[in-house]
Amino acid sequence: MEAAEVIATYGAAWNEADDVRRLALLERAWADEGVYHDPTGRVVGREALVAHIAGFREMMAGHTVDVSTGVDVYSDCFRFGWLMRDGGDVVMEGMDFGELSTDGRIKRIFGFFGPFPPLDG
Repeated sequence: MEAAEVIATYGAAWNEADDVRRLALLERAWADEGVYHDPTGRVVGREALVAHIAGFREMMAGHTVDVSTGVDVYSDCFRFGWLMRDGGDVVMEGMDFGELSTDGRIKRIFGFFGPFPPLDG
């Protein structure tokens, strides 16, 4: 699977309401012991990510997370942008940076919320 398809599959998992279908998506896109980091926490492993996404979906009912840019890849590293929507309204934007495993699935991802901060001074 190409990196863009891996990221699209990973992104679809964030919008999947059913845990079994979410797990099936992540089996295609997420390495067995993949590590997820964002400002709200850190989880290790696919099952932990399924639970983390379920918690997000419960806390942010009605919201979706959509990949909003192409996937920029070099070597085994990637980055892409995303938008969180409440209905049609964008309520947050962010970007993820990560690393692919040798089998092409996501090994590690770091999520950042919001745009870059301004320079001081």
